[in-house]
Amino acid sequence: MGKISPVAAKYIIHANIDIEGIVDKPDVIGAIFGQTEGLLGADLELRELQKSGRIGRIEVNTETRTGKTKGTIIIPSSLDKAETSIVGAALEIIQRIGPCNAKIDVSNIEDIRISKRSMVIERAKELLKRMMETTMPDSQELADEVSAAVRVMEIVEYGKDRLPAGPAIDESDEIIVVEGRADVLNLLKHGFKNAIAINGTSVPETIIEVCQKKVVTVFVDGDRGGNLIIKELTSVADIDFVTKAPDGKEVEEITKKEIHKALRSRISGEQAKLELSREPERTSMELVRRHPQQHQQQFRPMQRQYQPIPNIRRVQMSNEEKNAFKTMLEDLIGTRGAEILDSKLSVLGKVPISEVQTALKSISNAHAVVFDGSIERDIVKVAEESNVKFLIGMDSKVRQNETRVNLVTVNEL
Repeated sequence: MGKISPVAAKYIIHANIDIEGIVDKPDVIGAIFGQTEGLLGADLELRELQKSGRIGRIEVNTETRTGKTKGTIIIPSSLDKAETSIVGAALEIIQRIGPCNAKIDVSNIEDIRISKRSMVIERAKELLKRMMETTMPDSQELADEVSAAVRVMEIVEYGKDRLPAGPAIDESDEIIVVEGRADVLNLLKHGFKNAIAINGTSVPETIIEVCQKKVVTVFVDGDRGGNLIIKELTSVADIDFVTKAPDGKEVEEITKKEIHKALRSRISGEQAKLELSREPERTSMELVRRHPQQHQQQFRPMQRQYQPIPNIRRVQMSNEEKNAFKTMLEDLIGTRGAEILDSKLSVLGKVPISEVQTALKSISNAHAVVFDGSIERDIVKVAEESNVKFLIGMDSKVRQNETRVNLVTVNEL
Protein backbone atom coordinates (compact mmCIF):
# COMPACT_ATOMS: atom_id res chain seq x y z
CA MET A 1 0.00 0.00 0.00
CA GLY A 2 1.33 3.43 -0.88
CA LYS A 3 2.73 5.70 1.77
CA ILE A 4 3.23 9.46 1.55
CA SER A 5 6.23 11.14 3.19
CA PRO A 6 5.32 13.60 5.96
CA VAL A 7 7.66 16.05 4.20
CA ALA A 8 5.63 15.84 0.98
CA ALA A 9 2.20 16.16 2.66
CA LYS A 10 0.49 19.54 2.45
CA TYR A 11 -2.69 18.86 4.44
CA ILE A 12 -3.81 16.51 7.21
CA ILE A 13 -7.44 15.47 7.63
CA HIS A 14 -8.46 15.08 11.29
CA ALA A 15 -11.69 13.18 12.00
CA ASN A 16 -13.44 11.82 15.11
CA ILE A 17 -15.14 8.42 15.06
CA ASP A 18 -18.00 7.18 17.29
CA ILE A 19 -19.09 3.51 16.94
CA GLU A 20 -22.02 1.81 18.68
CA GLY A 21 -20.16 -1.41 19.38
CA ILE A 22 -16.72 -3.00 19.53
CA VAL A 23 -14.62 -3.08 16.33
CA ASP A 24 -10.93 -3.33 15.45
CA LYS A 25 -8.75 -0.85 13.53
CA PRO A 26 -8.74 -2.96 10.32
CA ASP A 27 -12.55 -2.82 10.33
CA VAL A 28 -12.43 1.01 10.31
CA ILE A 29 -9.85 1.20 7.50
CA GLY A 30 -11.78 -1.40 5.45
CA ALA A 31 -14.99 0.61 5.84
CA ILE A 32 -13.24 3.80 4.65
CA PHE A 33 -11.96 2.21 1.47
CA GLY A 34 -15.05 0.05 0.85
CA GLN A 35 -17.82 2.62 1.41
CA THR A 36 -16.09 5.44 -0.55
CA GLU A 37 -15.23 3.19 -3.53
CA GLY A 38 -16.76 4.53 -6.73
CA LEU A 39 -18.23 7.52 -4.86
CA LEU A 40 -15.80 10.21 -6.03
CA GLY A 41 -14.86 8.99 -9.50
CA ALA A 42 -11.70 7.39 -10.80
CA ASP A 43 -9.49 10.42 -10.14
CA LEU A 44 -10.32 10.49 -6.42
CA GLU A 45 -10.43 6.74 -5.72
CA LEU A 46 -8.74 6.37 -2.31
CA ARG A 47 -6.94 3.12 -3.19
CA GLU A 48 -5.47 4.62 -6.37
CA LEU A 49 -4.54 7.86 -4.59
CA GLN A 50 -2.70 5.88 -1.94
CA LYS A 51 -0.86 3.77 -4.51
CA SER A 52 0.33 6.92 -6.29
CA GLY A 53 1.43 8.50 -2.99
CA ARG A 54 -1.07 11.39 -3.09
CA ILE A 55 -2.83 10.08 0.00
CA GLY A 56 -0.66 8.87 2.84
CA ARG A 57 -1.12 6.06 5.30
CA ILE A 58 -4.44 6.23 7.15
CA GLU A 59 -3.88 6.16 10.91
CA VAL A 60 -6.70 5.05 13.21
CA ASN A 61 -6.52 5.34 17.00
CA THR A 62 -9.41 3.81 18.98
CA GLU A 63 -10.33 2.91 22.52
CA THR A 64 -13.29 0.89 23.84
CA ARG A 65 -15.37 1.82 26.87
CA THR A 66 -18.69 0.37 28.09
CA GLY A 67 -19.24 -1.50 24.84
CA LYS A 68 -18.62 1.51 22.56
CA THR A 69 -15.61 2.45 20.46
CA LYS A 70 -14.33 5.99 20.04
CA GLY A 71 -11.22 7.33 18.37
CA THR A 72 -9.61 9.50 15.72
CA ILE A 73 -8.68 9.16 12.06
CA ILE A 74 -5.67 10.97 10.52
CA ILE A 75 -5.17 11.08 6.74
CA PRO A 76 -2.20 13.01 5.22
CA SER A 77 -2.77 14.45 1.74
CA SER A 78 -0.70 16.05 -1.02
CA LEU A 79 -3.81 16.89 -3.09
CA ASP A 80 -4.87 20.48 -3.48
CA LYS A 81 -7.15 22.00 -0.85
CA ALA A 82 -10.36 21.43 -2.84
CA GLU A 83 -9.65 17.76 -3.51
CA THR A 84 -8.55 17.24 0.12
CA SER A 85 -11.81 18.77 1.32
CA ILE A 86 -13.79 16.40 -0.93
CA VAL A 87 -11.98 13.38 0.50
CA GLY A 88 -12.65 14.63 4.03
CA ALA A 89 -16.34 15.14 3.32
CA ALA A 90 -16.57 11.63 1.80
CA LEU A 91 -15.56 10.14 5.17
CA GLU A 92 -18.74 11.47 6.76
CA ILE A 93 -21.01 9.29 4.55
CA ILE A 94 -19.83 6.18 6.41
CA GLN A 95 -22.67 5.07 8.70
CA ARG A 96 -21.70 1.47 9.55
CA ILE A 97 -18.45 -0.18 10.43
CA GLY A 98 -18.65 -3.95 10.61
CA PRO A 99 -21.98 -4.83 12.24
CA CYS A 100 -22.21 -1.56 14.17
CA ASN A 101 -23.66 1.84 13.52
CA ALA A 102 -20.98 4.51 13.26
CA LYS A 103 -20.57 8.25 12.86
CA ILE A 104 -17.50 10.03 11.49
CA ASP A 105 -17.08 13.80 11.95
CA VAL A 106 -14.22 15.68 10.25
CA SER A 107 -13.08 18.21 12.84
CA ASN A 108 -10.30 19.95 10.95
CA ILE A 109 -8.17 20.00 7.82
CA GLU A 110 -4.76 21.25 8.87
CA ASP A 111 -2.46 23.08 6.48
CA ILE A 112 0.85 21.79 7.79
CA ARG A 113 2.77 24.41 5.81
CA ILE A 114 1.38 27.06 8.19
CA SER A 115 2.62 25.04 11.17
CA LYS A 116 6.03 24.68 9.55
CA ARG A 117 6.13 28.39 8.75
CA SER A 118 5.34 29.27 12.37
CA MET A 119 8.07 26.93 13.55
CA VAL A 120 10.55 28.51 11.10
CA ILE A 121 9.68 32.02 12.31
CA GLU A 122 10.09 31.12 15.99
CA ARG A 123 13.37 29.35 15.35
CA ALA A 124 14.62 32.27 13.25
CA LYS A 125 13.84 34.63 16.15
CA GLU A 126 15.88 32.48 18.52
CA LEU A 127 18.83 32.32 16.11
CA LEU A 128 18.76 36.07 15.46
CA LYS A 129 18.63 36.85 19.19
CA ARG A 130 21.55 34.52 19.86
CA MET A 131 23.55 36.04 17.00
CA MET A 132 22.92 39.61 18.19
CA GLU A 133 23.89 38.76 21.76
CA THR A 134 27.08 36.88 21.00
CA THR A 135 28.46 37.70 17.57
CA MET A 136 27.15 41.09 16.48
CA PRO A 137 28.21 43.93 18.82
CA ASP A 138 26.97 47.29 17.59
CA SER A 139 29.27 50.16 16.67
CA GLN A 140 28.88 51.84 20.08
CA GLU A 141 29.95 48.67 21.90
CA LEU A 142 32.99 48.39 19.64
CA ALA A 143 33.88 52.04 20.22
CA ASP A 144 33.50 51.67 24.01
CA GLU A 145 35.65 48.55 24.04
CA VAL A 146 38.41 50.22 22.02
CA SER A 147 38.25 53.38 24.16
CA ALA A 148 38.49 51.36 27.37
CA ALA A 149 41.48 49.43 26.02
CA VAL A 150 43.23 52.66 25.00
CA ARG A 151 42.63 54.20 28.42
CA VAL A 152 44.09 51.15 30.15
CA MET A 153 47.14 51.47 27.89
CA GLU A 154 47.48 55.12 28.93
CA ILE A 155 48.31 54.32 32.56
CA VAL A 156 51.92 55.24 33.36
CA GLU A 157 54.42 54.88 36.19
CA TYR A 158 55.12 58.26 37.75
CA GLY A 159 58.08 59.48 39.79
CA LYS A 160 60.88 57.64 41.51
CA ASP A 161 58.33 55.51 43.39
CA ARG A 162 56.87 54.37 40.02
CA LEU A 163 53.30 55.08 41.12
CA PRO A 164 50.36 54.16 38.85
CA ALA A 165 49.03 57.38 37.29
CA GLY A 166 47.16 58.90 34.38
CA PRO A 167 49.13 60.44 31.51
CA ALA A 168 48.19 64.07 32.33
CA ILE A 169 49.79 64.45 35.77
CA ASP A 170 52.56 66.82 34.65
CA GLU A 171 50.39 69.03 32.44
CA SER A 172 47.44 69.34 34.86
CA ASP A 173 47.25 72.12 37.43
CA GLU A 174 45.01 69.92 39.59
CA ILE A 175 45.44 66.21 40.37
CA ILE A 176 43.39 63.53 42.10
CA VAL A 177 45.14 61.26 44.64
CA VAL A 178 43.54 57.81 45.02
CA GLU A 179 44.41 54.64 46.89
CA GLY A 180 45.41 52.06 44.25
CA ARG A 181 45.97 51.16 40.59
CA ALA A 182 42.37 49.96 40.12
CA ASP A 183 41.09 53.40 41.20
CA VAL A 184 43.31 55.09 38.58
CA LEU A 185 42.01 52.70 35.91
CA ASN A 186 38.38 53.47 36.78
CA LEU A 187 38.99 57.21 36.59
CA LEU A 188 40.81 56.75 33.27
CA LYS A 189 37.84 54.77 31.99
CA HIS A 190 35.60 57.76 32.68
CA GLY A 191 37.95 60.35 31.18
CA PHE A 192 39.95 61.54 34.22
CA LYS A 193 43.62 61.44 33.21
CA ASN A 194 45.04 63.36 36.16
CA ALA A 195 44.80 60.68 38.89
CA ILE A 196 47.71 59.14 40.81
CA ALA A 197 47.72 56.33 43.38
CA ILE A 198 49.64 56.20 46.67
CA ASN A 199 49.80 52.43 46.09
CA GLY A 200 50.06 51.38 49.73
CA THR A 201 49.39 52.43 53.30
CA SER A 202 52.36 54.78 53.73
CA VAL A 203 52.60 58.03 51.75
CA PRO A 204 55.39 57.88 49.12
CA GLU A 205 57.86 60.76 48.74
CA THR A 206 56.59 61.30 45.18
CA ILE A 207 53.11 62.16 46.50
CA ILE A 208 54.51 64.64 49.04
CA GLU A 209 56.52 66.36 46.30
CA VAL A 210 53.68 66.59 43.81
CA CYS A 211 51.32 67.94 46.49
CA GLN A 212 53.63 70.93 46.87
CA LYS A 213 53.23 71.83 43.19
CA LYS A 214 49.61 70.97 42.35
CA VAL A 215 46.09 71.60 43.59
CA VAL A 216 45.37 68.20 45.17
CA THR A 217 42.06 66.43 45.75
CA VAL A 218 42.24 63.23 47.81
CA PHE A 219 39.60 60.74 46.62
CA VAL A 220 39.28 57.65 48.87
CA ASP A 221 36.91 54.73 49.43
CA GLY A 222 33.73 55.19 51.47
CA ASP A 223 34.88 53.14 54.44
CA ARG A 224 36.94 53.31 57.63
CA GLY A 225 40.13 52.71 55.67
CA GLY A 226 39.45 55.83 53.65
CA ASN A 227 39.37 57.92 56.83
CA LEU A 228 42.74 56.54 57.90
CA ILE A 229 44.29 57.45 54.55
CA ILE A 230 42.87 60.98 54.81
CA LYS A 231 44.47 61.34 58.26
CA GLU A 232 47.80 60.06 56.96
CA LEU A 233 47.85 62.31 53.90
CA THR A 234 46.71 65.49 55.63
CA SER A 235 49.38 65.01 58.30
CA VAL A 236 52.37 64.74 55.92
CA ALA A 237 51.32 66.45 52.65
CA ASP A 238 49.77 69.73 51.51
CA ILE A 239 46.20 68.62 50.68
CA ASP A 240 43.75 71.16 49.22
CA PHE A 241 40.52 69.13 49.02
CA VAL A 242 39.13 65.82 50.27
CA THR A 243 36.23 63.68 49.02
CA LYS A 244 35.00 60.10 49.39
CA ALA A 245 33.13 57.49 47.38
CA PRO A 246 29.54 56.75 48.51
CA ASP A 247 29.29 54.86 51.80
CA GLY A 248 30.35 51.23 51.45
CA LYS A 249 31.67 51.67 47.90
CA GLU A 250 35.19 51.80 46.49
CA VAL A 251 36.52 54.30 43.96
CA GLU A 252 37.37 51.47 41.58
CA GLU A 253 33.69 50.40 41.24
CA ILE A 254 31.68 53.63 41.16
CA THR A 255 30.07 55.09 38.03
CA LYS A 256 30.89 58.31 36.18
CA LYS A 257 27.89 60.04 37.73
CA GLU A 258 29.00 59.03 41.24
CA ILE A 259 32.53 60.30 40.50
CA HIS A 260 31.22 63.71 39.42
CA LYS A 261 28.92 63.90 42.44
CA ALA A 262 31.76 63.07 44.84
CA LEU A 263 34.08 65.67 43.28
CA ARG A 264 31.36 68.32 43.48
CA SER A 265 30.92 67.53 47.21
CA ARG A 266 34.60 67.82 48.11
CA ILE A 267 35.61 69.80 51.19
CA SER A 268 38.84 71.56 52.10
CA GLY A 269 41.72 69.57 53.53
CA GLU A 270 41.82 71.71 56.67
CA GLN A 271 38.11 71.14 57.25
CA ALA A 272 38.49 67.36 56.86
CA LYS A 273 41.49 67.33 59.18
CA LEU A 274 39.63 69.34 61.82
CA GLU A 275 36.50 67.18 61.71
CA LEU A 276 38.45 63.92 61.88
CA SER A 277 40.42 65.13 64.88
CA ARG A 278 37.27 66.29 66.69
CA GLU A 279 34.97 63.33 66.03
CA PRO A 280 36.88 60.25 64.88
CA GLU A 281 33.74 58.12 64.71
CA ARG A 282 31.89 60.52 62.40
CA THR A 283 33.75 61.40 59.23
CA SER A 284 33.81 64.89 57.82
CA MET A 285 32.10 63.66 54.69
CA GLU A 286 29.13 62.40 56.71
CA LEU A 287 28.79 65.80 58.39
CA VAL A 288 28.91 67.60 55.07
CA ARG A 289 26.24 65.33 53.58
CA ARG A 290 23.92 66.02 56.50
CA HIS A 291 24.59 69.78 56.95
CA PRO A 292 26.22 71.12 53.75
CA GLN A 293 25.18 74.77 54.19
CA GLN A 294 26.26 74.81 57.85
CA HIS A 295 29.75 73.58 56.99
CA GLN A 296 30.20 75.96 54.11
CA GLN A 297 29.45 78.90 56.40
CA GLN A 298 31.47 77.60 59.35
CA PHE A 299 34.71 77.07 57.40
CA ARG A 300 34.48 79.89 54.80
CA PRO A 301 37.75 81.90 54.89
CA MET A 302 37.61 85.40 56.39
CA GLN A 303 37.12 87.99 53.66
CA ARG A 304 36.91 91.75 53.46
CA GLN A 305 33.30 92.85 53.78
CA TYR A 306 31.79 94.66 50.81
CA GLN A 307 28.87 97.04 50.96
CA PRO A 308 25.67 95.30 49.70
CA ILE A 309 24.18 96.74 46.52
CA PRO A 310 20.47 97.50 47.13
CA ASN A 311 17.55 97.09 44.74
CA ILE A 312 19.32 95.05 42.07
CA ARG A 313 16.99 93.70 39.40
CA ARG A 314 18.13 90.13 38.90
CA VAL A 315 17.95 88.19 35.63
CA GLN A 316 15.99 84.98 36.23
CA MET A 317 17.72 81.76 35.12
CA SER A 318 15.53 79.68 32.76
CA ASN A 319 15.26 75.89 32.97
CA GLU A 320 17.15 75.62 29.68
CA GLU A 321 19.99 77.71 31.07
CA LYS A 322 20.04 75.76 34.34
CA ASN A 323 20.29 72.39 32.54
CA ALA A 324 22.97 73.69 30.16
CA PHE A 325 25.05 75.20 32.99
CA LYS A 326 24.80 71.97 35.02
CA THR A 327 25.94 69.77 32.11
CA MET A 328 28.85 72.06 31.22
CA LEU A 329 30.01 72.32 34.84
CA GLU A 330 30.01 68.51 35.22
CA ASP A 331 32.09 68.17 32.04
CA LEU A 332 34.60 70.75 33.31
CA ILE A 333 35.27 69.10 36.69
CA GLY A 334 38.97 68.38 37.08
CA THR A 335 39.98 70.40 33.97
CA ARG A 336 40.51 73.82 35.63
CA GLY A 337 38.95 75.24 32.47
CA ALA A 338 36.18 77.70 31.61
CA GLU A 339 33.57 78.14 28.86
CA ILE A 340 32.20 81.56 27.85
CA LEU A 341 28.65 81.57 26.45
CA ASP A 342 26.44 84.07 24.60
CA SER A 343 22.73 84.65 25.29
CA LYS A 344 21.81 81.70 23.02
CA LEU A 345 24.07 79.43 25.12
CA SER A 346 26.51 79.02 22.23
CA VAL A 347 30.15 78.62 23.29
CA LEU A 348 32.16 81.73 22.41
CA GLY A 349 35.42 80.34 23.74
CA LYS A 350 37.11 77.75 25.97
CA VAL A 351 40.04 78.98 28.09
CA PRO A 352 41.94 78.04 31.26
CA ILE A 353 40.66 79.71 34.44
CA SER A 354 43.77 81.88 34.57
CA GLU A 355 42.79 83.49 31.24
CA VAL A 356 39.09 84.15 31.95
CA GLN A 357 39.57 87.82 32.84
CA THR A 358 41.63 88.52 29.72
CA ALA A 359 39.09 86.71 27.52
CA LEU A 360 36.14 88.65 28.98
CA LYS A 361 37.84 91.95 28.24
CA SER A 362 38.10 91.00 24.56
CA ILE A 363 34.52 89.61 24.17
CA SER A 364 31.65 92.07 23.93
CA ASN A 365 28.61 89.77 23.99
CA ALA A 366 29.40 87.37 26.84
CA HIS A 367 26.26 86.25 28.67
CA ALA A 368 27.59 83.61 31.09
CA VAL A 369 30.87 82.02 32.21
CA VAL A 370 30.99 78.41 33.46
CA PHE A 371 34.25 77.34 35.09
CA ASP A 372 35.85 74.71 37.33
CA GLY A 373 36.84 76.86 40.26
CA SER A 374 35.76 79.32 42.95
CA ILE A 375 34.04 82.61 42.06
CA GLU A 376 36.60 85.24 43.16
CA ARG A 377 36.22 89.01 43.54
CA ASP A 378 38.58 89.73 40.60
CA ILE A 379 36.51 87.63 38.17
CA VAL A 380 33.28 89.21 39.44
CA LYS A 381 34.67 92.70 38.86
CA VAL A 382 35.64 91.96 35.24
CA ALA A 383 32.27 90.24 34.66
CA GLU A 384 30.47 93.38 35.85
CA GLU A 385 32.47 95.53 33.46
CA SER A 386 31.67 93.13 30.57
CA ASN A 387 27.92 93.03 31.40
CA VAL A 388 28.03 89.28 32.06
CA LYS A 389 24.73 88.08 33.53
CA PHE A 390 25.81 84.75 35.09
CA LEU A 391 28.97 83.36 36.71
CA ILE A 392 28.74 79.60 37.38
CA GLY A 393 31.44 77.98 39.52
CA MET A 394 32.08 75.26 42.09
CA ASP A 395 31.64 77.67 45.01
CA SER A 396 31.65 81.42 45.63
CA LYS A 397 33.77 83.67 47.84
CA VAL A 398 31.56 86.64 46.97
CA ARG A 399 28.07 87.16 48.34
CA GLN A 400 25.21 87.56 45.93
CA ASN A 401 24.14 90.97 47.29
CA GLU A 402 27.63 92.40 46.62
CA THR A 403 27.39 92.31 42.82
CA ARG A 404 25.02 92.82 39.92
CA VAL A 405 26.18 89.53 38.34
CA ASN A 406 24.12 86.43 39.15
CA LEU A 407 26.42 84.03 41.03
CA VAL A 408 25.51 80.35 40.71
CA THR A 409 27.30 77.48 42.50
CA VAL A 410 27.12 73.75 41.96
CA ASN A 411 24.86 73.33 44.99
CA GLU A 412 22.24 75.58 43.39
CA LEU A 413 22.24 73.48 40.21
